[in-house]
Parts: sequence; C-alpha cells; structure tokens
Amino acid sequence: MDLGLKGMKAILVGANGGIGRKVAQALAAEGCHVAICGRTQDKVDKVVGELSPTGVTVYSEALDVTEPTSVPAFVEKAAGALGGCDIFISFTSANPGTDTDDCWETILRADILPMRRGIEAAMPYLEKSDAGSIICMSSTGAVEEFMGVQPYNALKAAVMNYAAGLSQKLAPQGIRANCITPGPVMTDDGPWNYIKDNMTEFYDGIMAQIPMGRMTTGEELAKTIAFVASPACKAMTGANIVVDAGFTKRVQF
Repeated sequence: MDLGLKGMKAILVGANGGIGRKVAQALAAEGCHVAICGRTQDKVDKVVGELSPTGVTVYSEALDVTEPTSVPAFVEKAAGALGGCDIFISFTSANPGTDTDDCWETILRADILPMRRGIEAAMPYLEKSDAGSIICMSSTGAVEEFMGVQPYNALKAAVMNYAAGLSQKLAPQGIRANCITPGPVMTDDGPWNYIKDNMTEFYDGIMAQIPMGRMTTGEELAKTIAFVASPACKAMTGANIVVDAGFTKRVQF
C-alpha cells in the first residue's frame, strides 16, 4: 500500500529515542522529510545518522522542551528547513510516579505543554497543507487503572479529550487530529529493557497481563502511527487508536 507520505514534511518533538525515534525511521523510510529534536545532541545526531541513508531532508536540534519558547522556535525553524509541515507529533514524556504538586507540574511542563505549544506553532503550516495531520500520544494508563493514583494517567486521559476537541475544530480546515494510545512498548532504548533487567517481579507481572505474551514493538507502533498520520487514512479524525497487544481489557470504542 502506498501511504502517500513521499515528499511530505513531519515535525516530531522528542524523537531522539524510544517511540519517536522509531516513528522518524518509519516516516523517512516512506520518503517523508522529518524534523526531530531531543534533549541531548549525541542522541539527536545518532538518529540523524540513521535517517540519512533514506535520502530525505532531516532537520535536527537539541533543546529543552520545558522552556516555554523552545518548542515553538523549533517548529518555526523546522518548517523553514523542510518547506512546511504536514504532520505534527510530540513524543516528550515524563512520569515521576508520585501524586504530588511537583509531579503534576513536571508532567505538564515536559509532556502536555510542549505538545500544546507545538501544535499551536505548527498550525499556520498545517493550514497550508493538503493533508494536515496531528497525532497526540496518550497511554493505556489513561483508560484503565495502572499503578495506583498517577498524575501521568490523569493527564494522558486529558490528551485524549484534547485530541477529540481538536478534531472537531480543525476538520472544516482539512486538518485531522487523532490520538494513539499505546500499552507497554519495547524499544531497544526505552524504559522496559531497564525494567526487565532491574525490576523483574514488576516486569513479569505486566507480561502476565498481556494476552499475546509479548509487548508491542517500537516498529509495530511506528507503522500504526505512520498509517494514521498519512493521507492513506484521510477520513479518520477524532479517533483513539489503542495499540497494546490486548493489555487493556475494556471494550475498545
């Protein structure tokens, strides 16, 4: 299937590792020009090196997404380097794991606000696109109880609502907004490798809850995101796509 991604431009915030890195690879493999950013220059450079053989244009930058002006500035420079923006996705995330004011504020600064600021900055370019697409990243922790009272879970539930609101507002302009809700995802540079080696009992408990007997791979999730973001999925907006190997037990609708 031709996803129609060749020649499109994607701006990816926080794509220097984990799921974001895999999505950058998947989009570039389809001929989509990409801009990526992340906290550390070494990790950003590594991803750029992985994308270079595809021949697409790659813009990259190391920055601190918690600084209020950093993501909007990155989007402006990225859109200038790529010649626009057709796809916007923010992957930045944080989960200190405690129900405190500091935890709520950390997640807002590192996860929610970079997404919102990036979407706002990308909007003038998405409005000019023939296939504008926004992907918001949530978590299955937002739809079922997971590890007790977690600000992360509550705020990821808010992301779903935000994406749904965007989809209704932006549909008349031809811009789609969808939400991707992953369960546990295994990537070579993600947290679950560490958990597997250092928190064995917890890891085994999670694995026992996954009917497929394995976690979703980063490559599998990236292919889903690439499809939903692409013109091949042009009629889908306002959807929440759960990708979790059966981890959640609710009826998905």
